[in-house]
Amino acid sequence: MLGEYRIEGRRAAEIAASVERAVGSGELEPGQLLPPMRELAVELGVNPNTVAAAYRILRERAVIETAGRRGSRVRPRPATTGREYARVEVPEGVRDVASGNPDPALLPSLAKAFVAAAEQGDRESVLYGDDPVEPELARIARDRMAADGVPQGPLAVASGSLDAIERVLVAHLKPGDTVAVEDPGWGSLLDLIPALGLRTVPVGVDDDGPLPDDVRRVLDAGARALIVTDRAQNPTGAVVSATRARALRSVLREHPEVLLIEDDHSHGIVDLPLHPLAGATRSWAFVRSVAKAYGPDLRLAVLTGDPVTVDRVRGRQCLGPGWVSRLQQRAVVRLWTDEAQDPTAVPAAYSRRRDLLLRALAERGVQAYGRSGLNVWIPVPDETGAVARLLHAGWAVSPGARFRMSAPPGIRITISTLGADEVGPLADAVASAIGPAPARSYV
Repeated sequence: MLGEYRIEGRRAAEIAASVERAVGSGELEPGQLLPPMRELAVELGVNPNTVAAAYRILRERAVIETAGRRGSRVRPRPATTGREYARVEVPEGVRDVASGNPDPALLPSLAKAFVAAAEQGDRESVLYGDDPVEPELARIARDRMAADGVPQGPLAVASGSLDAIERVLVAHLKPGDTVAVEDPGWGSLLDLIPALGLRTVPVGVDDDGPLPDDVRRVLDAGARALIVTDRAQNPTGAVVSATRARALRSVLREHPEVLLIEDDHSHGIVDLPLHPLAGATRSWAFVRSVAKAYGPDLRLAVLTGDPVTVDRVRGRQCLGPGWVSRLQQRAVVRLWTDEAQDPTAVPAAYSRRRDLLLRALAERGVQAYGRSGLNVWIPVPDETGAVARLLHAGWAVSPGARFRMSAPPGIRITISTLGADEVGPLADAVASAIGPAPARSYV
């Protein structure tokens, strides 16, 4: 059952640590069956309750999973194995179209904004006990969300989208609960959920967002939360359309107890309208980041939601970091009020680069997806082979394994810095690497 590895320990924490060390070192492999609790208790000379407690610790840490009479196994993707490792090292001389980053040339200068924020800080010091949200940031964020149809709610500020999503999940769920996520979807999110001791269940995606039948199926089966990317879905570029939003709201109204989290990370880099789902359930959160439009290092996202959710997030935040620097918040206000980023030119630039690549691929018989955002998703028959052949041809693309659960293989290409003169050679390389393919879905 365990090969040569022997679990050790007398206390629950020691037994759990012994298993986790073996998983981390590779001595226990994903899918490997652990001994029944009573059998291991006899072998270690401890009470079965001690082993039961150890297995519970391992489940909560997302190291193992238990399937009733079929026993406990090492998770297929332990939380200690991040999808970030499934990336391609970019050798010298190879063009990197795998990063997922925005174009630095389209990001605004931060110097003036931070100087102005620092000068304001000198005049108006922020002290312990002050409001954690900059009033002007709250006012502008509320106005912009209201203009996009997001329901009114209290606000919190987090250190980026992933931080906000984590805080909302922890505020509502307990280890073992199931979270429905888009598949393919954001790799960091697919890592975060099991790291919190939660279970992921996939929901298919097409150009218009999550598939309503899939959402209904997983919610009927007991999923406690649903996470939806409204626009520029990573990696497929999907956008929740008005028709799809109506269908999803209808499904969500059948499950008012489900926690809904919406991620609008692409605000400022897309020119397609938002169709929010917020308010279809009692517990909801809407997250809007500044990373793609103003720079990943700003690490700031605005969060609104129902009063209970936001109150729980802010309460727990007070016990940890306290607040996101008001200096940073004031700098973002400056960027917003000074219109440091052109709200028309930036989305148009990304759209133009994306459409050029999509057209070039279509001309070569390659089906690809990307209605919005920084990326294009290409289904492939052999993911590993396609990545290797493209690397040999001088192009580093992102393996689809970073973004998939049960979805078919694919590769992701980031178009953010793609020049017009590069589009043809890249499309030729992709067509050569994967061969012409008939139209297909990525769900």
